[in-house]
Amino acid sequence: MAGPAVQAWTLSRRGLLAAAATTLLAACGRDDEDRGGPRGPGSTELVIGASLELTGPGRVLGVLQERALKITADKLNEQGVPVGNLRRNIRLVIRDNASEPRLAAQHATELATRENVHALVGGCLAETSLAIIPIAQQQQVPFISFAAADNITVPLAQRTYIFKLTPDARDVARALARLIRSQGFERVALLAASGAHGDSGVRALTAALKSVDVDLVKVTRLPVAENADYRPAVRKVTDPDPGAVVVWGTAPVSGKAARVLRQAGYEGRIFFDAGAVAEDTLSDANAPAVEGAYAVHPGSLGSSSLTNTSTAGLDRRDFVYRYIHLHGSFSGFAPYASDSLRLIVNAARLGKSVDRGRLRAYLGNQITEGIAGAYSFAPIRHGGMEPDSLGVFTVVSGAWSRVS
Repeated sequence: MAGPAVQAWTLSRRGLLAAAATTLLAACGRDDEDRGGPRGPGSTELVIGASLELTGPGRVLGVLQERALKITADKLNEQGVPVGNLRRNIRLVIRDNASEPRLAAQHATELATRENVHALVGGCLAETSLAIIPIAQQQQVPFISFAAADNITVPLAQRTYIFKLTPDARDVARALARLIRSQGFERVALLAASGAHGDSGVRALTAALKSVDVDLVKVTRLPVAENADYRPAVRKVTDPDPGAVVVWGTAPVSGKAARVLRQAGYEGRIFFDAGAVAEDTLSDANAPAVEGAYAVHPGSLGSSSLTNTSTAGLDRRDFVYRYIHLHGSFSGFAPYASDSLRLIVNAARLGKSVDRGRLRAYLGNQITEGIAGAYSFAPIRHGGMEPDSLGVFTVVSGAWSRVS
């Protein structure tokens, strides 16, 4: 979707990030003592702790990440992870935070202190990730979040051990705004989930639509509770008919919002941010409502990515094959967890250590192509998904089909 000017800007930014990263790595010590993980000279594990939403409203995302973690750990453990003079096996310690921030924070503390994990991953919801962040910072353990909210990795001075894989709200909003404008819509309404993810969407989409001369005529926030009534919010946002509605929220909010929009008689176009892409959105209950809807999401969602024969493309093909073999169908949200493990493994390999501080330093110097998309981490940027990784998809016959 990006034109030559955008591509040139992206390459330039990656170069600047790479140059900035060398400062931290040059200062990184050569001490290979392992801080974090099992103690003792016989320890040959790379221990990753995960706090995931395996129950509660976030389960439609958390279960996907648990599957992906296990698939990728099994794959990497076939040969082991080369770290210095050792080959280590990955050991996962997975906890169910039940979509509760308090429980996610408790897990982070237990994983960092009792389990002595080398790194943390998880937090599919912004609120659970935000609860983990202060613990990860205090314990100085790298944490890779699967959530989408601007304040996951900023302010950077207070997020030095924190990284995020999902695309920035600004990049998703700009792609949506261009798409909406290209389809001739001049008036748009926004249904945004409550919480940090929705806050990011409101700010980003307001600015993006303004830049393409599209009027954001109404913004309504959806209630938090899992069984909340969406009808009052839908009535507000569709009266009068805005022509198009953007739903900004993670599944299962996205599919439910689309369903209630259609039940209320709204017949216009529906657009989703990347958080909508999960099996729940295309469930039998939601399928009629989301047919023809559009979403901006990393290009890994499309089957065309499976024809790529680069190293990342082959890894993606293998991951998708294993995922479908075990679980019957593939979800576009799942690759984030796989990428998190590969990023940590790369950091350990490059740093020749599983010391938490060295893992953080080398995580912050990775410019790489993952399964979900391209990442450009640097000391000045811990939100790594590159905007040129994004594509536009639409729902055709109950499945996501890439448009551009």
